[in-house]
Amino acid sequence: MLAEVYRQAGVPPGVFNIVNGAGDVGGYLTAHPDIAKVSFTGQVSTGKKVAASAAGGMKYVTMELGGKSPLLVLPDADVEQAVDGAMMANFFSTGQVCTNGTRVFVHRDMKAAFEETLLEKMQYIRAGDLMDPRTNFGPLVSKQHYDKVLDYIHHGIDVDQATLLYGGPEKPIFPSPVPKELSNGYWVHPTIFTNCSDSMKIVRDEIFGPVMTLLTYTTVPEAIARASDTTLGLAAGVFTKDLNAAHQVVQQLQAGITWVNTWGESPAEMSVGGWKQSGVGVENGRRGLEAWVRNKSTLVDMSGSVATVFGKL
Repeated sequence: MLAEVYRQAGVPPGVFNIVNGAGDVGGYLTAHPDIAKVSFTGQVSTGKKVAASAAGGMKYVTMELGGKSPLLVLPDADVEQAVDGAMMANFFSTGQVCTNGTRVFVHRDMKAAFEETLLEKMQYIRAGDLMDPRTNFGPLVSKQHYDKVLDYIHHGIDVDQATLLYGGPEKPIFPSPVPKELSNGYWVHPTIFTNCSDSMKIVRDEIFGPVMTLLTYTTVPEAIARASDTTLGLAAGVFTKDLNAAHQVVQQLQAGITWVNTWGESPAEMSVGGWKQSGVGVENGRRGLEAWVRNKSTLVDMSGSVATVFGKL
């Protein structure tokens, strides 16, 4: 569809091409001498392979890879606003977003209020036809991915032994029933685990599904340190009424994309990219455009003489 839009808009043939195929096709493209730039969005392990292949030809690369992003709710934050942000950071696009804020750090004194408000708002998740503007939750993209997400949910219950606050692996029953013709989709419960610890697999791994983990902290410096204790660094966010505190926290978070009192917004003029194993380079903004051009420097002298140290003394 996108290729057809470009064609109708008058983009010359060959400027925009779609090449379908598996990993072998991607490997061929990244290694081909006619390809000067490679951009990849996907999981870390695949990104490393793509970057390694491109490096063999000294090609420019942009890598937008995985994340396990922290969302810090400071003690002074508005609970309802923070809950709204946490839901956007976990359940938008059924959790299939690389910048998801799946590690939600809540001060221990506000844990009960946060969980109560969160459970109240779960009724507003409306599963259904994605072409219906009232729908805000859809199925997972494939059977393979559905099985993977369910495996993580089972692991959270059986192995990590986190407390299941909402959802779970059972066939979901939504407040607004899914239309019958869509019932065979790969639907999964939006799931919330609480009483989590940093060492749990569901807290460490990128699940890429609607699975929120709640962690409590005692001091803000502790929360910052734990939030950055990961090999990934794609995104992070903080909710607070104190703008100075927000900037102090954001400055210390080891992530390339950060938000204050919101989650997920990324205007085209805002350059975004991951730190650590979450990526190389940036997308969007002026810097994102510069990543797609090669620099050429030219100095011209029309004075009629050449400055030289090799003249006659």
